[in-house]
Amino acid sequence: MKKVALVMGSDSDLPVAEKAAEVLEKLGIPFEVHVYSAHRTPEEAKAFSSSAQRKGFGAIIAAAGMAAHLAGAIAANTCLPVIGIPIASGKLGGMDALLSTVQMPSGIPVATVAVDGAKNAAFLAAEILAVSDRELYKRLTAMRKEGAEAVLEKDRALSARFARSGDPDSK
Repeated sequence: MKKVALVMGSDSDLPVAEKAAEVLEKLGIPFEVHVYSAHRTPEEAKAFSSSAQRKGFGAIIAAAGMAAHLAGAIAANTCLPVIGIPIASGKLGGMDALLSTVQMPSGIPVATVAVDGAKNAAFLAAEILAVSDRELYKRLTAMRKEGAEAVLEKDRALSARFARSGDPDSK
C-alpha cells in the first residue's frame, strides 16, 4: 500500500494535523509526519517532495497557516496529489491560509479542504489511494456506512424524544 505524507509548516500545526493522523490510522494507511517550512527550510521541503513518489508515497497532505505556501511549494516539486489544509491562525482566522493554499497557478494544483479540515484531507488522501486499492475502498465504504448509521440512530433518538402523542407518524 502506498503511504501518505503529513507535512506541517510548523509543529504548532500539530493539534489540527493530528486529526488527519487519526483518520489515517483508523483506515490502516501507513503515513509519515514531517515539519518543513516553505520559507525557513525550502531546500528540505523540495528534497522531500521531489523524492516522495520514489519513497512510496501516494499522496501528500500539507498543513500550514498564515501565508500557507507549504502545499504549493510541495506541489511545485512533485506530481503526486497534494492536499492542503489551511490552518486558522493570525488575525484573519485562516482566510489568508485558505487563499494562499487554494490559489495555485494552472498546472500546479493543490486540492484544498476547509480551514482546519484535517479529517477531510485524510479522507481525500484515502480516496485517492483507494482508486488502486480494493481493500482500502472497502474500509472507506464501511466507514461511510457507519457514519450513516450513526446519523440515523440520532434521528431515531430525537424523533422519539420529541414525538407528539396522537401523531400517527411519530412512531
